[in-house]
Amino acid sequence: MTAVIELLKAILYGILEGITEWLPVSSTGHLILLGEWLPFGFTENALLLEEFNEMFEVVIQLGAILAVVVLFWRKLWPFQRNQSAYVRRESLSLWLKVVISCIPAGLVGVVGDKLLEELSGKDIDGWLFNGYVVAVALIVYGVAFLFLERFNRAREVRVETVADITCLQALWIGLFQILAIVPGTSRSGSTILGSMLLGLSRTAAAEFSFFMAIPVMVGAGGIKVLGFLGFLAESAVTMPLIGWGILGVSFVVSFVVSMMAIRFLTDFVKRHSFAPFGVYRIALGLLVLFYFIVVK
Repeated sequence: MTAVIELLKAILYGILEGITEWLPVSSTGHLILLGEWLPFGFTENALLLEEFNEMFEVVIQLGAILAVVVLFWRKLWPFQRNQSAYVRRESLSLWLKVVISCIPAGLVGVVGDKLLEELSGKDIDGWLFNGYVVAVALIVYGVAFLFLERFNRAREVRVETVADITCLQALWIGLFQILAIVPGTSRSGSTILGSMLLGLSRTAAAEFSFFMAIPVMVGAGGIKVLGFLGFLAESAVTMPLIGWGILGVSFVVSFVVSMMAIRFLTDFVKRHSFAPFGVYRIALGLLVLFYFIVVK
């Protein structure tokens, strides 16, 4: 019965990740909150559970990333058969811009994280991963979305598609992605906000945000998996079979739900603004603050 309950939790986590990874509402923030209210309990080894949760929160995002690769395969893969030279150049150019946009967050996430841990004894996760930070970030960026939509009404869109993005604009968008290190900010939220401030259309901003996630999440997922496997080897702890089952189920569910969420957001931004997401963020942030200040 315990295994069934843990797998049901895994399904719920996968659904939540699949939806929130692509909407500008912070997947990490939601997963942290769900972890507070519905934590995994498949082992009594507290240290193993802590290491698993840290790895799980990143690896589950790989299922969501796979959905992007599947949906945009023709645009992303430059070496397809019967592909024209023009389309191949466009695809390679897109990857160049994606790589450029990921450099700032990569430097801060790897170098900055290690430096902070050496100086203070805690890494970025140790300082920022808590409900209060999530709540404040949800509210602040919710207000930012409402302000940006009002501000952009009188502005002319300068970049209609991802093909029109310049390398310099890609770098600027990458600088905005650094803000996503703060849980509750939302990686897609920070990059979409930055993109729109630079004059990108909502469609181009959302699509480029999808593509930026691929190297960032694959890199982060690989680091976390290697770190977890290293922990298992050094501690001689055996991972229960149910733990691997939780990872697999969450990965698959996240992939399936992400396919639907990406299609929804791509269609939504063609006809609507991001204002509803701003309202949602503010409401959820206030609810979280109430929970941590009054209830907990």
